[in-house]
Amino acid sequence: MSDTVVGVVMGSDSDMEVMERCLKQLKDFGIGYEVRIISAHRTPNIAHEFASTAADRGLKVIIAAAGMSAALAGVMESCTTLPVIGVPMASGPLVGIDAALSTMQMPPGVPVACMAIGSAGATNAAIYAAKILALSDANLAKKLQAFKQAMADKVVEKDKAIKR
Repeated sequence: MSDTVVGVVMGSDSDMEVMERCLKQLKDFGIGYEVRIISAHRTPNIAHEFASTAADRGLKVIIAAAGMSAALAGVMESCTTLPVIGVPMASGPLVGIDAALSTMQMPPGVPVACMAIGSAGATNAAIYAAKILALSDANLAKKLQAFKQAMADKVVEKDKAIKR
């Protein structure tokens, strides 16, 4: 899979350091992506245009990372029928709890998948996107299986190293 099928949007360039984990995981799976910085509050017209044209551009999943009020994932979801995965960023005085609640507390009919706050969420967003895409891509499904097996193998090796 080399075509651009995942859109990764961030509310701020300060989210890029954390979201590099997402981009690396997508790249490791061979999933093509595009990256944008779009603010739900500061550039709402751009946010609406991005989401409403995403499917026409060939995207199949949108990953949206934002902190504080974290409206970006909800705005993306409101303008598309594509699956949207939200990644709450640890920012502001509540260190991401507000972003997590904003991302997961969507009203009925506006579903957004919510990952963990920060780095783990960024990595898991890419894996979750891969699982969605693997429903119609057998090669990607095999890569996911190999990924899961590699994680299991690492645990087994660590267990062997400490067994007494």
